[in-house]
Amino acid sequence: MGLQSYRAKRTFSTSPEPKGRLQRSTHGRLRFVVQKHAARTLHYDFRLELDGVLKSWAVPKGPSSNPKIKRLAIMVEDHPYEYRNFEGVIPEGYGAGTVKIWDQGTYSVEGNSKRESERLIRQGLKKGVIHFSLEGERLHGQFALVQLTGRGNQWLLIKQKDAPPPPKKKRTTSRSSTRKSA
Repeated sequence: MGLQSYRAKRTFSTSPEPKGRLQRSTHGRLRFVVQKHAARTLHYDFRLELDGVLKSWAVPKGPSSNPKIKRLAIMVEDHPYEYRNFEGVIPEGYGAGTVKIWDQGTYSVEGNSKRESERLIRQGLKKGVIHFSLEGERLHGQFALVQLTGRGNQWLLIKQKDAPPPPKKKRTTSRSSTRKSA
């Protein structure tokens, strides 16, 4: 998508939002952020770093950590990478309201490198199914974004069931028995 749509919707002379540019992070892992956005209607903006921008979805009810709950996620315009740190009040106009960081951290696809994870995310965007693992302050584990057939920008954000933790090793204790010999 690039940043043309993002820039066209904003008046940077009055908005504190970053104008942004395509920018590759120097961080060794891909970043994600979830911003609580008290606009006309409260929603959460879910953003994944990819190719120098933040791919973005508006999630009306916010992300869930419950695998039984699927959340509608509307794909919106890409945001600049530096938007991941943005908190503030957007004045009247597009997106007016207060933005606060609700969660942030890193993500990967199947534990792959940054470069391979980006390749898999690009591929998933084309296919309409993205699987990734989040390591955030609030959100942890496996998630998926699944595009609804025939609905264009409508996706579902779904928490996947995480693998159960490995069983605890049974502690073996050796008891020395003392027997009296007869």
